[in-house]
Amino acid sequence: MAICRLTICLALTGVLFKPAAFAQRKSDEQLVQQLKSDIGYLASDALEGRRTGTPGELKAAEYIEKRYQQMRVAPYKNSYFHPFRFTYGKEVAPTTRIVINGVDVKSNDNCFPFPFSAGKKASGDILPDVMEQGSAWMMPLYASQEEADNPHFDAEKAAFDKSREAAKQGATAVILFDGYGSKYAPTFNSQSIYETVTVPVVFMGTKVWKKLVVDRQANKGAVTVSLDIDITKTERSGNNLAAYIDNNAAYTVVLGAHYDHLGYGEDHNSLHANAAKDHLVHHGADDNASGTAALLEMAGRIKANKKLRHYNYLFVNFSGEELGLFGSKAFVKQEGLDSNKIAYMLNMDMVGRLNDSTHALTVGGVGTSPSWADVVAMAGSDFKVVIDSAGVGPSDHTSFYNAGIPVLFFFTGTHKDYHKPSDLPEAINYQGEVDVLKYVTRVVEKMDKEQKPHYLVTKQASVGKTRFKVSMGIMPDYTFDGGGVKVDGVTDNKPAARAGVKTGDIVIQLGDNKITGMQSYMEALGKFGAGDKTQVTVKRDGKEVVLPLEFVK
Repeated sequence: MAICRLTICLALTGVLFKPAAFAQRKSDEQLVQQLKSDIGYLASDALEGRRTGTPGELKAAEYIEKRYQQMRVAPYKNSYFHPFRFTYGKEVAPTTRIVINGVDVKSNDNCFPFPFSAGKKASGDILPDVMEQGSAWMMPLYASQEEADNPHFDAEKAAFDKSREAAKQGATAVILFDGYGSKYAPTFNSQSIYETVTVPVVFMGTKVWKKLVVDRQANKGAVTVSLDIDITKTERSGNNLAAYIDNNAAYTVVLGAHYDHLGYGEDHNSLHANAAKDHLVHHGADDNASGTAALLEMAGRIKANKKLRHYNYLFVNFSGEELGLFGSKAFVKQEGLDSNKIAYMLNMDMVGRLNDSTHALTVGGVGTSPSWADVVAMAGSDFKVVIDSAGVGPSDHTSFYNAGIPVLFFFTGTHKDYHKPSDLPEAINYQGEVDVLKYVTRVVEKMDKEQKPHYLVTKQASVGKTRFKVSMGIMPDYTFDGGGVKVDGVTDNKPAARAGVKTGDIVIQLGDNKITGMQSYMEALGKFGAGDKTQVTVKRDGKEVVLPLEFVK
């Protein structure tokens, strides 16, 4: 009888639990199919890599809008679309003219003004290698064939250094030529970090140099030059998308993910060896169609969960992330978001390549609130959690952290297809992404029962190898082009913070060194060592403020 009873109990247990287990598997299967559908479309050839400001980005945005509409998640402030404009680099204006020995040279890869050239006119006769004050100078860019053949020679920096020194010595214009036929000769770098010098600066490739200068020299004639240079800022636009669940709560939770990617690699951020030549679509399935699909799923889950009412929920799909967090910076600024309105922000970027062997999940921003320790612990045995405490990181949560908002960043790791055309939907670990989604869901459910998390300032993670013995401890705004270095964030307990430097300040002098841009700022830093004391001058609300600065040992 006992055996019979046990058999019956086991049978009943199976009847009771098998449907629930089957339902769970079916739910996962349905979710996998939805993820495949979302990622498959966003990473398709039809969207051409979703580069910010392109028709492909707009197609992706329209798809995201329709998905929110299907889930009946309302638009934020009556619109899903929240456009933004930003300055992105420089370009040679069509009005620019370079006339050499009477020949109007069209600006192209073999002859062009450098992006740090002054927008001025200059003309006169030049005798190469004759450097006189009050005249234009013509100089070789490379000192030797060996230098011209060196792929590691920084031609743009060399040009900047030579031009700046020539201007100091009285040159009215500088023409730098390649007399060696270097296959590594510079091209116009729209993202140049070098600040504008005081005179026009032009590069002349070997072909133009031989045709218009060498022959003239053979006849012992001076080179006649007429320059009219105009370098303009490049403005671009993008679209953030935002959907909103309004629970009439005091604070709002932001969940975000960027949906833009690299297009064909036109912005020089591809890691494909021959990106410019091959012109291949960079699909961005993991980066970040995976995060976009996850965000859409989270919107649907939170909409369906009637118990989540302690906070309002704002879902933001950012564009411009790959170019420098332009979309998230614009959204935070346009909407005036800070800790007075926002409880916390969760960011999902590249959550589609969970490794089945290690099951490693990086959770960033853990140090931005004491509340996150318990949250991370909820991952349990499901993941090997790799903790990054810093609030500053390579994705959109940084823009919110800099606004005083606690953040968490979910990331399954880089891989060989990162920023390459081979980041394809078939390489996504869909069940792994489902597991990540379940964890993020647990985070939201737990935090909805909690009070607004307290914000903490974290140490900034070091990126790459430092070139300096010291650091001020600021995050520069690399998009700023107004003279000086604009402070986008200040690291706690570093020299800048101790001196009283604030976010929004513009550093214009460091010691005796005038700061006109990133290059002069980096050069100035290189002159100081640990323990040195000096002053930093910042422009704040239109006024100059001088602060004592000490570089810590």
